[in-house]
Amino acid sequence: MTRRGPQHAAGPPPWEAQPAAEPVLPSEPVIRLMSVVKTYGTGEAAVHALRGVSLDVVQRDYVAIMGASGSGKSTMMNIIGCLDVPSEGQFLIDGIDTSSLDEQQLAMVRNRKIGFVFQAFNLIPRMTALANVELPLSYAGLRAAERRLRAEAALRLVGLAERMTAQPKQLSGGQQQRVAVARALVTAPSLILADEPTGNLDTRASADLMDVFDRLNAAGRTIVLITHEADVAAHAKRAINVQDGHIVADRRVTAASAYPPLLRQPAAQP
Repeated sequence: MTRRGPQHAAGPPPWEAQPAAEPVLPSEPVIRLMSVVKTYGTGEAAVHALRGVSLDVVQRDYVAIMGASGSGKSTMMNIIGCLDVPSEGQFLIDGIDTSSLDEQQLAMVRNRKIGFVFQAFNLIPRMTALANVELPLSYAGLRAAERRLRAEAALRLVGLAERMTAQPKQLSGGQQQRVAVARALVTAPSLILADEPTGNLDTRASADLMDVFDRLNAAGRTIVLITHEADVAAHAKRAINVQDGHIVADRRVTAASAYPPLLRQPAAQP
């Protein structure tokens, strides 16, 4: 089993890397589900949430997973996020077979490999935006100076350079969600996993947040969105529909190495 810890080389934060003219995708997917089955309960009370799901997500891809309530999409998200384990089959992230990991090792994978963005912002109310973003780096044991530099860079990346010292109650819903995105980015994870990220936002804030995701993907981040909103899924390069524990549709919109289909381009200068 290959383990790759976070890199702390000198230079710009790794999430700010710009795409190469002709990106070369690695042969090993960021995510690989192999005949994954998830069953809750036993006997007649058994609930079959996933029924033999197989899926690869390569680096730089931008995937929307859609489905009605009870379709299995949330179970799939929990397995991809190392919050749950398959009943049968295998799940690998960055080549690591999670079936061989204990709870402590799974927690380490979550911290190092996955950046989570949830519908609820999950910010600590009495901490500043900067302190909220620094928090995952504290758990990772980084020194205070490096934590601050990386957190500041992440907040600048999501357009909150002027709001670093604000507490959540001083921020709009859209700004709070962007703090949550910065917190997800700050550990330089292999994957950004977003569960209904626009669910608590109005139309304008949703559009602004999706523009942030589009630009992160254009800069090289791999993103998986769980959503029931077609206008959110339209930002992705690939749309997957889940029904009754099966993948029933898998539509590729554009190549994983291409720019997101709805990426806003900066206005031309006069």
